[in-house]
Amino acid sequence: MHFEPIKDTIGKYVRNSGFLRKLLYFILNLLFLRAWHFRKEIRKIRRCLPADSTVLDAGSGLGQHAWFMAMGNPGWSIKGVDVAEEQVEDCNRFFAKEVQGSRVTFEKCDLTTLKETGKYNLIVSVDVMEHIENDTLVFRNFHSALKEGGTLLITTPSDLGGSGIKNEEDRSFIDEHVRSGYGKDEITEKLKEAGFAEISVKYTYGFPGHISWLLLIRYPAGMFQWSALTLIIIPLYYMLILPPALILNIFDLVIRHKKGTGLLVTAIKK
Repeated sequence: MHFEPIKDTIGKYVRNSGFLRKLLYFILNLLFLRAWHFRKEIRKIRRCLPADSTVLDAGSGLGQHAWFMAMGNPGWSIKGVDVAEEQVEDCNRFFAKEVQGSRVTFEKCDLTTLKETGKYNLIVSVDVMEHIENDTLVFRNFHSALKEGGTLLITTPSDLGGSGIKNEEDRSFIDEHVRSGYGKDEITEKLKEAGFAEISVKYTYGFPGHISWLLLIRYPAGMFQWSALTLIIIPLYYMLILPPALILNIFDLVIRHKKGTGLLVTAIKK
């Protein structure tokens, strides 16, 4: 399945309405478990960061993660970068109206060409690295762009069933993925080679999270391929499935998993 066209379609509907964009952010943060883990980790990381931190949202997409960070941290200056120019323009229009002081901006940028030095206290990359072939170059760019003592936060699928992969012959559920997921040792080694230290790699999407992902994302995404009747079926489906699925998300958030289909990675520039 291609998700970029879906993002483009959604962007067209919310482009001219601040209310609809905020509603979209709420829905995305509710349904996607990766957002739950991201928000939890940001709340931990910010205790160690200056109140006036500079932040790079690397692969900002529709802007929901920049919005969360901006609303919870009024002293932060945040820059989002993405390869999709239309999304960058939409985010700039929305944030210019909704956030005072223009402390959140967006630019078009390919992360393999990111050329900044010692600028950021925090770089976040939420489910982006699985889309990038030359990941080692991007990790080096992240290291260069961070200030000394700065933190990198990454969420990405693992190689234990991430992207819906179970067997070697399976294709990724997301057609834009260039890899099905990372092994813990693999991504740790790549970050070390890029110069990072104090690397922590934790599994997310354990058993409860994986079931929730199937219920909230995988199965509904498949329904969109059926027919126009999906527009009627989907709301009814979510009315039934949302409460138990959200409970599964809570369990996934509080349990330390021995394995899982997602990874939550933090690393420090020394």
